[in-house]
Amino acid sequence: MSSSNATAKPSDQEIVAQFNGMKQELQSIAQKIGELEMEVDEHKLVIDTMKPLNTDRKCFRLVGGVLVERTVGEVLPALTTNFDGIKGIIGQLMQTYKKKEEEMNSFQKKYNIRVTKGPAQA
Repeated sequence: MSSSNATAKPSDQEIVAQFNGMKQELQSIAQKIGELEMEVDEHKLVIDTMKPLNTDRKCFRLVGGVLVERTVGEVLPALTTNFDGIKGIIGQLMQTYKKKEEEMNSFQKKYNIRVTKGPAQA
């Protein structure tokens, strides 16, 4: 067999290190998605609470660590924009996660990697 694109096969340690790096990256993306989903839930709760209120009603918003006085009419559109933006980022991260997961699965199949539970197997 001729190998035109690779001159040397990576060592077992390099393969394991690369696989663990991929796994770590997936965990990191999943963690960020979880954090953003909690933020979306918080935004939705506040938006649902504010929607029925009079737009002239006084409310307070935390901006850069400072509590500022605004009206519901000023804050609600900004919250809605943030809510939509965060949902968009979650969608992008989900696509990235799926792509990285496919890459990891291909890598795992290519090098015949079998994941074990640890040293204490039954």
